[in-house]
Amino acid sequence: MLSFRTLARSAPRTLTRLATASMRPAMLARPAATSMAQSGSFHMLRAATSNSFSTTAGRRAAAAADGETDDELSAKIESEIQIEEEMKAGEQEPSSVKDFIDNSAFELIDTPGQEVVKLVRTFGEEKITISFSIADINNFDPYADEAALEDEGLTDDLQAAESGKQRAANQDVESSDLETDLDEEETPAPITLSIIVEKPGKTPGALAIDAAAQDGTIVVENLFYYADAKLAKLETPEAAQQRADVYPGPPFGSLDEDLQVLVERFLEERGVTQALAVFVPDYVDLKEQNEYLRWLNNVKGFIDA
Repeated sequence: MLSFRTLARSAPRTLTRLATASMRPAMLARPAATSMAQSGSFHMLRAATSNSFSTTAGRRAAAAADGETDDELSAKIESEIQIEEEMKAGEQEPSSVKDFIDNSAFELIDTPGQEVVKLVRTFGEEKITISFSIADINNFDPYADEAALEDEGLTDDLQAAESGKQRAANQDVESSDLETDLDEEETPAPITLSIIVEKPGKTPGALAIDAAAQDGTIVVENLFYYADAKLAKLETPEAAQQRADVYPGPPFGSLDEDLQVLVERFLEERGVTQALAVFVPDYVDLKEQNEYLRWLNNVKGFIDA
């Protein structure tokens, strides 16, 4: 069904067609011998017909250039904006976000329209930069692990679970409720942290630590050393290429356990703590909502321009 705005825009084109059609029989009904014999009348008739055609064609082109779906698209986006704003107004900012910003030594750097957020601080003579992105939410698949387990073919486990149902027949209701609760529980997306530790003025090198914030904990995944801090920051494509050629070190999980513990304590002393692990996912949720709302308004502004 056409919208009211679409019908309103199409009405002038319909009236123009009807008016043009009604003019043509009247012109052709004039006596040919009289009208065509006079050159002035002939030229006037051609001019009138040409002007009518030009006006009608111009109106058709203008109407086509407007885009018949623009208003409908704009209205749909406006509806989405209202939904997002209502959701935002009904939700309270997590206390973890305010507590961390108020009490942490890190400075929050959040540029509107950009995916990456940074936390920057000094620790003695060190400069510490932690970067994370809202892209981790959009790229996260909560069922990826389940699919991987299925691909591994856990047939024995499935058979054991099936036989266990018979032994637990008297607990069917409780088991069903438990399964429902587990299904409804959402697996939070792990947020990747890029941690860079520099010592400006003392050494040109830097440590780069890959970690993840999930379930209120920090999990260290990799530890790199770069003789040039620029390679750790990946500020240019050239730096990225040079970084790929550097020996990355062994997998963090294969290091001596005591060494792993000391690296984790090293990070904790610099503010990479449980409080940060709770803050990052909560802040990513807020920023993703804000960026989506900003995106909707930008698209609507373009459509309406």
